[in-house]
Amino acid sequence: MILRDAVPEDAEALAKLGRDSFCHAFAHLYCKEDLDSFLQDAYSVEAVAAEIADPAIRHQLTEDSPGSGLTAFIKVKQPSPYLEHSDAAKPLCLGQLYTDPARTGEGLGAALMDWCLDLARERGCDAVQLSVWSENYGAQRFYQRYGFGKIADIDFWVGEQRDEELLYELRI
Repeated sequence: MILRDAVPEDAEALAKLGRDSFCHAFAHLYCKEDLDSFLQDAYSVEAVAAEIADPAIRHQLTEDSPGSGLTAFIKVKQPSPYLEHSDAAKPLCLGQLYTDPARTGEGLGAALMDWCLDLARERGCDAVQLSVWSENYGAQRFYQRYGFGKIADIDFWVGEQRDEELLYELRI
């Protein structure tokens, strides 16, 4: 497995993996209009390219070998948009951790989580924060294995639909 930073040329493949992963897990929850609006905002090639260019956001990708195609990714952001929910002084936000649906359970997410925690330590962060859907129990168990715990209830919007999310935090 290769871990590497996203580059501008990854925007199309990263947008596709984000869309595919999100839809595999959550598309059944939303009407077409809300889902389409969200996917355009979050996973259009233009939106992903803008994130790759943003110095506050970093994407780490996995591939089996150079040029073989993306298998998973994690997106982190600093400063965290969840500052008001915690007394952490310098938290890192884990925005997305998605795996190709056919590759779940192969340790890709764990490798990316380890990278994220190492990055937080390198940057001198005192916490890592993330949101997780209130009914995504598998993801909640994954994060809890790393020591994350719930610190707040928050909203997540997909188009006009509000989802109940849990804000998790791990103190470093």
